[in-house]
Amino acid sequence: MKVLTGGLGARRWIVWGAIAFGALFLGIGLVLTGMSVSFLASAEHARGTVVGLDWRYEQRSDSGGVSRTRRVREEPVAYPVVEFVSADGIRRTFRSDTGANPPAHEEGDGVEVLYRADSPEDARINGFASLWLLPLVFGGIGLVIAGIGTGVAMATRGRSRYVSTRR
Repeated sequence: MKVLTGGLGARRWIVWGAIAFGALFLGIGLVLTGMSVSFLASAEHARGTVVGLDWRYEQRSDSGGVSRTRRVREEPVAYPVVEFVSADGIRRTFRSDTGANPPAHEEGDGVEVLYRADSPEDARINGFASLWLLPLVFGGIGLVIAGIGTGVAMATRGRSRYVSTRR
């Protein structure tokens, strides 16, 4: 009978769990990338104007300095409200899904708008954050975690120690 010693079984589960978790996040990042590429391939372009900022309060947590207590605070985040004229001549307005503090756009700023001709209400500001931020975050986190898990698995491969016991 072979018995794992030194908690190697638990370590293997942790390593394989990290690889699986990383692969899942990497997969989500790839799907989001595909969605952005698909959107760009069929998107119409229009010139838009930021007509306002929709300020919303969002919860942020911080570590509270040296102590281990976590404080939750609300901070205002500005989401640009953009107006544009679609190819069918109709004036449309949408609120961007990407907000920031300080605001990335001010009222009156001109922006390039991307939208689907068959559903102009699905519009986005043509910018890095609105198109690539989520794919980059999910894909990056997945790549790092899966890479670390794979590196640990490769480094410890062949180092398992089995102890034979006789009955």
